[in-house]
Amino acid sequence: MAKKKITLFECQHCGEQSTKWLGKCPNCGSWDSFIELNQEQQEVLKHSSKIINTTSKAKPITQIEQDDVTRFSSFNYEFDLVLGGGIVPGSLTLIGGSPGVGKSTLLLKVAGSIAKSGKKVLYVSGEESAGQIKLRANRLEANHDELFLLSEIKLEEIQDELLRENYEVCIIDSIQTIYSSNLTSAPGSVSQVREITFELMRKAKESNIAMFIIGHITKDGSIAGPRVLEHMVDTVLYFEGEASRELRMLRGFKNRFGSTSEIGIFEMTAEGLISAKDIASKFFDKSKSQSGSALTVTMEGSRAIILEVQALVTESTYPNPKRSATGFDANRLTMLLALLEKKIDLPLNTYDVFINISGGIKIKESSADLAVIAAIISSFRDRPISKESAFIGEVSLTGEIKDVYSIDLRLKEAQAQGIKKAVIAQKTNLKLDIKTFAVDEVSKMIELF
Repeated sequence: MAKKKITLFECQHCGEQSTKWLGKCPNCGSWDSFIELNQEQQEVLKHSSKIINTTSKAKPITQIEQDDVTRFSSFNYEFDLVLGGGIVPGSLTLIGGSPGVGKSTLLLKVAGSIAKSGKKVLYVSGEESAGQIKLRANRLEANHDELFLLSEIKLEEIQDELLRENYEVCIIDSIQTIYSSNLTSAPGSVSQVREITFELMRKAKESNIAMFIIGHITKDGSIAGPRVLEHMVDTVLYFEGEASRELRMLRGFKNRFGSTSEIGIFEMTAEGLISAKDIASKFFDKSKSQSGSALTVTMEGSRAIILEVQALVTESTYPNPKRSATGFDANRLTMLLALLEKKIDLPLNTYDVFINISGGIKIKESSADLAVIAAIISSFRDRPISKESAFIGEVSLTGEIKDVYSIDLRLKEAQAQGIKKAVIAQKTNLKLDIKTFAVDEVSKMIELF
C-alpha cells in the first residue's frame, strides 16, 4: 500500500504547527498565517529538530569533567558586562531591537575593536552593500585589516567563506535576510530562520567561532520568527530605548555563560554607540528642587543607579480619574494610590496622577515605592523635595515600609553623587557621610512634608 501523506501546516509568525489549516493561530493570534508545508520542508523540519543524534551512553555526573569557559574581551566594557565578562568562543548570541536603535552600529564598532587586537572577524550583511558598511566604518573608526566584509544573503556562500579563513568572530546582519537554497520558502519565513540558525549553531560549535546574529522584532517587541530560535541560541540580548534618545540599554534575557541581571548602558554619539561613562548625570537633574520630583537608587545587576521619579497630581475633569505610569508598573501605582487614600486620607480619587521615570529606563524592582509615594505627596501639596535626599524602600499592602537588598551599595552610590540624606526602612551601621532617616510606616511619610 502507498504510504499515507501527512499534512502539516505552520504559522509563519510564531512557528505553531497543526495537522489542519486554521484561520487564526491559537498561539500568537495571527490571522491567515498558516501555510501548508510540502514533503521537502517537513523533512528539513525533522532534521533541524534533531540537533544531536549520537548513541552516547549516560555517565554519572561525578565522572563528568567540567568545561572551562574561556572568554576574550570585545573592548567595550558595557557589552562585556552584559555577556557575563566577555565573548565565549563557539557561542551563538542573538541581538534584537527596534529599527534604528543601534544594533548594527554597536556590532560593527565591536567588530573593529576585536579586529584591531589581531583576531579575524567576518561581518556578513544581507541588508547593505559593502560600500555602505565602509561608510559607517569610517565614521566609527572601525577600519582594520582583520575585519572582512561580505555582502551576501545565501547561506551556502557564507559557509564557504567561513571555510576559507580561520575566523574567530562572525556577525550576521540580519538573520531574516539570509536564505538557504535547500528550502523553497522565502527569506525570513519560519522554516528558513529555523534551518539557518541550526546551521550557524552547528558551525559555531564545530569551528569554535563566536557567532552574533541580529534579529528583527515584531510589533509586540519579540524576535521575529519561531520561538525555537531563542531556545537554540546561547544568549539573547535586547536593545531598549528610543531612536530619538541618546541613551540605549542592552539587557540580557538568556545567557548560558553568565547572569541575565546585568544591563549595558550606551550613549549614541557621532562615533557610534559608546559605553556611557557618567551614567548618573543621564538619569536625574541636579538643578533646583521642584515639587513632584524625588530621587531613588535602584539596582540593575551589580550596578546601583540613581533615578528621578516625577509625579504630577492634578484635579480631574473626568468622572474616572486618570492613572498613567511611564517606566513604572501601572498596577503597582494603583496599589500605592489606594494605600495613600487609606493610610494618609489623601483624596486622590478625584485627582489625575501621572508618574514618569526620567531617562527612559524602566524600573523592574519595588525599591522605588517610597520615592513614588514621596513624589506624589510632594506634587499634591506643591512642596519641593531637596535634590540632596533619596528615598529607598518597598511598601507593603499593610502600609509597612520594608528594607531592600544591597542597601550598602545603594547608599555608597548616593553618597558618591552628592546626596546627603536618605530615607530608608531601618537604620544601618554603615560608616558613611550620609544621614539616614528610618521610616517604618507610610503614615509617617506625611511628617516629612
